[in-house]
Amino acid sequence: MPRSPSPRRRTSFSPFPTPPDPPHEKDHRTVTALTPIDLTQRLSNRVAVITGAGSGIGLATARRFRAEGATVVIADRDERAGAAAAEEVGGLFIPVDVTDEAQVDHLFDLTNETFGSVDIAFNNAGISPPDDDSIETTELPAWEKVQDVNLKSVYLCSRAALRHMVAQQRGSIINTASFVAVLGSATSQISYTASKGGVLAMTRELGVQFARQGIRVNALCPGPVNTPLLQELFAADPERAARRLIHVPTGRFAEPSELAAAVAFLASDDASFITASTFMVDGGISAAYVTPI
Repeated sequence: MPRSPSPRRRTSFSPFPTPPDPPHEKDHRTVTALTPIDLTQRLSNRVAVITGAGSGIGLATARRFRAEGATVVIADRDERAGAAAAEEVGGLFIPVDVTDEAQVDHLFDLTNETFGSVDIAFNNAGISPPDDDSIETTELPAWEKVQDVNLKSVYLCSRAALRHMVAQQRGSIINTASFVAVLGSATSQISYTASKGGVLAMTRELGVQFARQGIRVNALCPGPVNTPLLQELFAADPERAARRLIHVPTGRFAEPSELAAAVAFLASDDASFITASTFMVDGGISAAYVTPI
């Protein structure tokens, strides 16, 4: 009698590779050595451009990037602070008004000409002036100034950085948004809030659009940070400072170095599968309904 054909084995496609068979018990004892990972040099041989790098989060990030091996380009409109920051981190200072298209293009073109690549762009420059308040009292010139520095500059810097990153087929862009981009506030800064919401939306779109070209784009969303910007804002209104602090579950404002650590992570290959993200570093504000006493 002829033998009946054996049933065909069903196969299906899977995007996940089949894991190898586990080693035998006696072999397991010999597979214990792990290759050390030097997490202190995650940004070695990377060229990073940081706007607003003369103080606050930008300066703290310049220090962190340099400590992790990056070549740092300091961009700031304050020539004294920018030059001092560049000297401290052994980087290049390029004075720039981030609202000026020609100056922004020059910043990234000169970086590429000098160092051969633009690997990281931390678009961080921003303002929060006291005349940006409730919509009832904020006049159009104050609104427009904040939009230019906080939102238009991120558009200009992202576009200029992408010209080089697309050619390289690699890069990481981190845009500074804010926790107020995802939460409403009774202590309003109407133009600041709107500008950071725009940064968040633009970041998502860029992250999705350029993902398959090896470019990651993420939004850093800090909570209140102990920087000159916040100190200046709250010096004029201590009551506003107290109202904000009470809503932070950790009971304190962040330090710039804590934000710098988050930026360094997003810039590094440790974040290789993170793009188009809203990266909250806010001490738990965005998760809190009632905070501890």
